[in-house]
Amino acid sequence: MNPLLDLSGLPRYDSVQPGHITDAVDQLLAQSRALVEQLTAPAAPVNWAELIDPLAAAGERLGRAWGVVSHLHSVMDSPELREAYNENQPKIVEFYTELGQNLALFDRYKALAASPEFAGLSATRRRILEHEIRDFRLSGAELAEADKPRFGEIQAELAQLSTRFSENVLDSTRAFALYLSDAASLAGIPPDEQAALAEAASREEKTGYKITLQMPSYLPVMQYGDNRDLRAALYRAYGTRASDQYAAAIEAAFETERRLNGAGTARETPDCSAWDNGALIDDIVRLRAEEARMLGYASFAELSLVPKMADTPPEVLAFLRDLARRARPFAERDVAELREFARTTLGIDDLQPWDVAYASEKLRSARYAFSEQEVKQYFPEPRVFEGMFRVVQSIYDVRIDVDTAPVWHPDVRFFRISRPDGSLVGQFYLDAYARDSKRGGAWMDEARSHLRKGEAVQTPVAYMVCNFAAPVGDKPALLTHDDVITLFHEFGHALHHLMSRVPDIQVSGIHGVEWDAVELPSQFMENFCWEWDVLQHMTAHVDSGEPLPRSLFDRMLAARNFQAGMQALRQVEFSLFDLRLHFDGAGKGVQALLAEVRDEVAVMVPPAWHRFAQSFSHIFAGGYGAGYYSYKWAEVLSADAYSLFEETGVLDPATGARFRDEILAVGGSRPAIESFKAFRGRAPTVDALLRHSGMVDTVAA
Repeated sequence: MNPLLDLSGLPRYDSVQPGHITDAVDQLLAQSRALVEQLTAPAAPVNWAELIDPLAAAGERLGRAWGVVSHLHSVMDSPELREAYNENQPKIVEFYTELGQNLALFDRYKALAASPEFAGLSATRRRILEHEIRDFRLSGAELAEADKPRFGEIQAELAQLSTRFSENVLDSTRAFALYLSDAASLAGIPPDEQAALAEAASREEKTGYKITLQMPSYLPVMQYGDNRDLRAALYRAYGTRASDQYAAAIEAAFETERRLNGAGTARETPDCSAWDNGALIDDIVRLRAEEARMLGYASFAELSLVPKMADTPPEVLAFLRDLARRARPFAERDVAELREFARTTLGIDDLQPWDVAYASEKLRSARYAFSEQEVKQYFPEPRVFEGMFRVVQSIYDVRIDVDTAPVWHPDVRFFRISRPDGSLVGQFYLDAYARDSKRGGAWMDEARSHLRKGEAVQTPVAYMVCNFAAPVGDKPALLTHDDVITLFHEFGHALHHLMSRVPDIQVSGIHGVEWDAVELPSQFMENFCWEWDVLQHMTAHVDSGEPLPRSLFDRMLAARNFQAGMQALRQVEFSLFDLRLHFDGAGKGVQALLAEVRDEVAVMVPPAWHRFAQSFSHIFAGGYGAGYYSYKWAEVLSADAYSLFEETGVLDPATGARFRDEILAVGGSRPAIESFKAFRGRAPTVDALLRHSGMVDTVAA
């Protein structure tokens, strides 16, 4: 049997081959189209059980199968898989476009909403129906018939452009490597990081060291490498991926490689033109604007906000600019201190962007008497998992155990979450390490959703994907504290999916949650990474086994808000650029708009050749278009939610149960603001965020 069509249990990731994809997609689409034809026949009944439930079940089957394909495309990319994915993605988009524009089906949804049955539906199901009707309208159901083909073309083209954008970032990242022969070029980089670079070269049967643009390789060089020319070459390459500037950056990096090695054959610069995302960005923005106009909105930003908590683009702009105003004094102080330290202590008179991570690590080490490398030795991966699971088990009254399942790579692990009585809550995969076939970053998504089918309950399954440095030699992988925060963040998303108790899939788990509230559970989990009662149970020195010393934790805590102003403004910069690009930045050009935003909020500006937007996958390939502000918006909610734990005890089971029941378990079954108020007992305030960020002495003007 085609493994993509076997939905009897867990996904059969180890059995899926590219040749399975077309057959599965064609069968599932044919079944779905036949069902729609049946449901829109003149005599078809209009009620929940015979209209909504069958469509939800068909959508779940198609979503699970295509979800496996999309997931493998992200984590185990190959030419064959990519070809099959790109061949079938337009079919999926075409089906959902025609479904959303099916007037006969839309009329049946409206008829159900106007029927006597509607009043007897639960509040959750009324919300689902209202959202479905809204989504029909946003899918172009009410467009003139003559306009619907163009709307469908836009959806298909946007999907293809987003896929190409992501593939270009992956391919351009994968194409870069420097090979250094002399350890002297790596002066300042910790021995275990040098060993990882040496092992990377050894895997290719080369001597010396291999440096790539994957974060576990790139970041240690930028943070610890004394060689400024090497840092500059890597920064330029990383900042110009998938752009018109990439070939020149690679050539400059190869020249640096030759100079550092003292000899060597000139390397041929690859043809980077096929990876340039510049034109794709223009096309994506243009098509999104056209889509919005067709639906009656003045901008894509307005369209994007329809299903979100925020009401209007000006409201979001005001929110972001208020944060920028509050953060700017701290950011200016951060930069001034860094420039002075670089000049007086490091001998760097002209601090450049490629010096920032390096100088910042030196300043942090000098000011707080510790380095990230020192802290990292206390976070071996197995111990971190134990500690993270302890937090969840303590506050949510569950247990987490290792489980078995078919996986897509030998490094992937699988776990189960159970109630005290042994009944299953859900399961999750964890794919922790970076590799060439995997896109960068960290994310969570669903493999299977919680839902009720008659008397049976389908338990949810999630996967978490990170790009940490893999183990070197016989030692476990070591995580930086930032890695630990990332892991907790993604587990927060997973718990939102796994803890659902909503029987209807449309609003179960993360489904139906406003996009600018979906980061609440993830950012909430990050706070535990700063609690002594948590860290002392999740740390053990990789050599001695000793837990993190309290004195070192206190220094980490003192440094928690180190450069918080700079970091806050950086996120505001990204958010403003995204929103304005889709709101009032039309015609300015990407680089010109970025420069305008930076003039308004930035305290450090990259060089003119920098091409940040060309690898900004969140907004061009990841669903955050005109929504990147969600990270800061939800951070207000998450900080305020966590403040209740600070009041009652950070591992208090009663408060944990309340958070589980009022936030995690209800998913999208009610508005996010109602869930927040049910948990916190009031509307959110920005006070906790400002306090957590160390920005409490800024006076609002």
